[in-house]
Amino acid sequence: MSLLDRKHLSGLIEEAVIAGARRSECCKILEFSVRTLQRWEKAPDQCDQRCGPKTVSLKQFTKEERIKIIEIANSTEYRNLPPSQIVPRLADFGIYLASESSFYRILKRENLDAHRLNTKPRTHLRPAAVMATVPNQLWSWDITYLKSPIRGQYFFLYMIMDIFSRMIVGSEVYACESAEYAAVLIADAAGRQQVQQDQLTLHSDNGGPMKGATMLATLQKLGVVPSFSRPKVSDDNPFSESLFKTLKYRPSYPDGAFASLREAREWVDRFVSWYNFEHQHSEISFVTPASKHHGQDLAILQKRTKIYEEARAKNPQRWSKNIRKWNQITEVYLNPTKEIRQAMQTAAKPAA
Repeated sequence: MSLLDRKHLSGLIEEAVIAGARRSECCKILEFSVRTLQRWEKAPDQCDQRCGPKTVSLKQFTKEERIKIIEIANSTEYRNLPPSQIVPRLADFGIYLASESSFYRILKRENLDAHRLNTKPRTHLRPAAVMATVPNQLWSWDITYLKSPIRGQYFFLYMIMDIFSRMIVGSEVYACESAEYAAVLIADAAGRQQVQQDQLTLHSDNGGPMKGATMLATLQKLGVVPSFSRPKVSDDNPFSESLFKTLKYRPSYPDGAFASLREAREWVDRFVSWYNFEHQHSEISFVTPASKHHGQDLAILQKRTKIYEEARAKNPQRWSKNIRKWNQITEVYLNPTKEIRQAMQTAAKPAA
């Protein structure tokens, strides 16, 4: 520590002591002992007398040895390997330069402890933002586990949701995961919804059934554009994840396992009926997904607005502000960008 630094710290402590602070507490905060402060005060102009080690450690690597280790690590044969792989390979050739920890330490000192070649994991970009303005324009689908009576074995629920209306347009429970089963379910849903060529985008995660050859061939035949989440990023497929949470938090969802595949299918059919025709979804202004899907939501929302206006007219003193806005949802985004989210938040704020 320089003389200027020592005098500055001593001055700070002196000011604190004059203000009523304890010297020992000041030293503790500044992370040195009272004895050190006393030594500084006794010889205020004395420089640091420590001269460091007078001998060189026998363990220390020479400059030539460090250069050799760096050359080996950057060589064509070893530049894509970590020290944990380099050291045993050198030993197989009868060569010992240093331990793994020494390799790591020397490489770190030279800023070479990161990837020395283009061996970094592939960067997966966020899926492009997709907007839906009408039903059957953007679907999301996924598979979730349902417990079976055999421990460690599961039934598999395949479920497809229309993102614009939140309506479940296809679902089935199978005994295994299969791209063939998924392809059949997608084709059946597209047929029932009368999906035309190049009308629909289908979003899913990166699972095997989602990217299987049969599944992709079916999508190509139907003219459906596939869209995929990044690996191990559930936020890229939030609509299906939210749907499965709603399903498994239903009061009627069994605490244990489904007794059979038939029982699981019957329960899922009841859930789909409730979700589509009874559940008033918060993200579509509390109308049912079926009414939204079939264009009946605007009339429902207009009727609610009229009821609220009549209620305010009868008792205006009870309304300090405007009535609740029952707005029709006309745009739904999948994986919106930061700019889109900000614009959506600004639009949702009430006018001043």
